[in-house]
Amino acid sequence: MTLAVRMIFVALFAVVVIAAIQWRAGARERAAEAAYPAVGQIIDVDGVPVHAWVRGTGPDLVLIHGASGNLRDFTFDLTDQLSQRYRVIAFDRPGLGWTGRLPGRSGAWNTDTETPYEQAALLQRAADQLDVKNPIVLGHSFGGAVTLAWGLSRPDETAALVLVGAASQPWEGDLGLLYQVTSSALGGALVIPPAVAFLPESYVRNSIETIFAPQPAPEGYAAHIGPALTLRRETTRANAQQVNTLYPHIVEMSRHYKTLSMPIELVHGDADTIVPASVHAEVFVRDMPDATLTMLPGVGHMPHHTHPEVVVDAIDRAAARAGLR
Repeated sequence: MTLAVRMIFVALFAVVVIAAIQWRAGARERAAEAAYPAVGQIIDVDGVPVHAWVRGTGPDLVLIHGASGNLRDFTFDLTDQLSQRYRVIAFDRPGLGWTGRLPGRSGAWNTDTETPYEQAALLQRAADQLDVKNPIVLGHSFGGAVTLAWGLSRPDETAALVLVGAASQPWEGDLGLLYQVTSSALGGALVIPPAVAFLPESYVRNSIETIFAPQPAPEGYAAHIGPALTLRRETTRANAQQVNTLYPHIVEMSRHYKTLSMPIELVHGDADTIVPASVHAEVFVRDMPDATLTMLPGVGHMPHHTHPEVVVDAIDRAAARAGLR
């Protein structure tokens, strides 16, 4: 067999392997979407679909989820408590859940991503279509950065901000090799498809437990939130790119926090190792003396699940301080 023939066989084998990986990844994505359909309404915002879940009556309360998640994180149990006295509007962020990406941000080789300001702007336009007025805006984790961008871009039309385990300040070091690889062009095209195709369920379970630690994840949480939605190829790329490029936007936004005049409530666990309170919440309240921090001893990154009553109290305080209650 000549070298040329061998090369042809190798190339054909590579094509077959790539096709098999893409087929399996697609099959897992279709299964995830069938198991976890949109639970709210899809709003068209200049051609971008935005998934919004709306319940209740009262002052408008917008909920923005964190990285690797979707609005189901809030509908697991928190929204049942809030919709009794607020009109709750939960959004999927761009590229996650059932919200699409902004134009030009999709594709296996793409590395352009949605900034916190761009994400806030998209959700604001969707909120406008829902006739949201002067909302309290709550953000968890990465969603906290989008919440701060919302307040900075619409300071006179935002009643209050509530930051739960929120990323708000510059940090030292990088986010690790995984995000660097999966947010790159090569990683997005060559690493993510096989990961989506073959990642075991045990990895997902362990990741959820790590996010909740030192508290356990609630029974039924994984089945409700649909982590398989995050493991779709385009969603995985969007999440990695957004997280890996967050730092310079946080640096820039932090220079303008003192212009925020609306009430701000923070809830943070002092055992949070994903978004450490000492780096984020504690620094934020030092620079923003009118902001109120509720620190939870021994609590990790998910206080809205482990201590929902504390988060609800913070929302109520924000509403009262804003004159909505």
